[in-house]
Amino acid sequence: MIIPTFDDMIAAHERIKPHIHKTPILTSSFFNALTGAELFFKCENFQKAGVFKARGASNAVFSLGDDMLEKGVATHSSGNHALSLSYAAGRRNIPCTVVMPRTAPQAKKDAVKGYGGKIIECEPSTSSREATFAEVVAETGAEFVHPYNDHRVIAGQGTCARELVEQVENLDAVVAPIGGGGMVSGTCLTLSNIAPNIEIYAAEPEQADDAARSFKAGHIIADDAPDTIADGLKVPLKDLTWHFVSNHVTDILTVSEQEIIDAMKLIWKRMKIVMEPSSAVPLATIIKNKEVFAGKRVGIIITGGNVDLDLLPWLNT
Repeated sequence: MIIPTFDDMIAAHERIKPHIHKTPILTSSFFNALTGAELFFKCENFQKAGVFKARGASNAVFSLGDDMLEKGVATHSSGNHALSLSYAAGRRNIPCTVVMPRTAPQAKKDAVKGYGGKIIECEPSTSSREATFAEVVAETGAEFVHPYNDHRVIAGQGTCARELVEQVENLDAVVAPIGGGGMVSGTCLTLSNIAPNIEIYAAEPEQADDAARSFKAGHIIADDAPDTIADGLKVPLKDLTWHFVSNHVTDILTVSEQEIIDAMKLIWKRMKIVMEPSSAVPLATIIKNKEVFAGKRVGIIITGGNVDLDLLPWLNT
């Protein structure tokens, strides 16, 4: 296990700057009044490929030696890492193969293909995903870029928190969604070095709460196929992300499916920005736990905006 360092994050930021956006911070007097906190939304839904994962994927791809360029890269992902790796591979003109659950949102599959990635489908479980992926790597010899349990990816994700603290002074807390823990780990990596006083909260769906249960138990608990509308948060922690989560996260808070939908609808209505269900989990968490955040300056990482507009979660409720 290679644990990325703060210097790795700094190097990653320089490496990927030509390939990412420095995303904006938005504020809302409505949400400040609703929560009793001062909220600052870091809008990674406006990132290249529509998601924060373009940071980690770009760092991994542009870290590759020339000897790996012909074989390219490969990964398994429910969508956002797949399309982000396809984006980064396209920027370097190398092949990219991704294993995706057959149930992944069509919008994310379309994006992968649009960036030139090749999709191989699997069943919607971690075991099926990893078994199918093993066959792909054996066949192609491609460089595996894990969606989150990769030191290059985590170093890249850490650049988001670096921008956030440069854009907003005197934050008391940062809240980010957690699935496998890549964004949260990158946030931990950065903030523990430059702003250790900032509390880091992870936000998770109740129906995919393995990270919260792991946090309480003191060891990784992995669910194989959780069911939640937050499709980007269905994967379990791994050893590298657990290192950061267990050492630096203040708490992991969970919310219901309806609370996620309510927060997602509210932010669409009040702030006029498109976000996917996974991105609504932090705001839902703050609304549910106002006493934790009241009176604080809180950064919220809106992780992505790759939502299937034909399958919005409230259309079936």
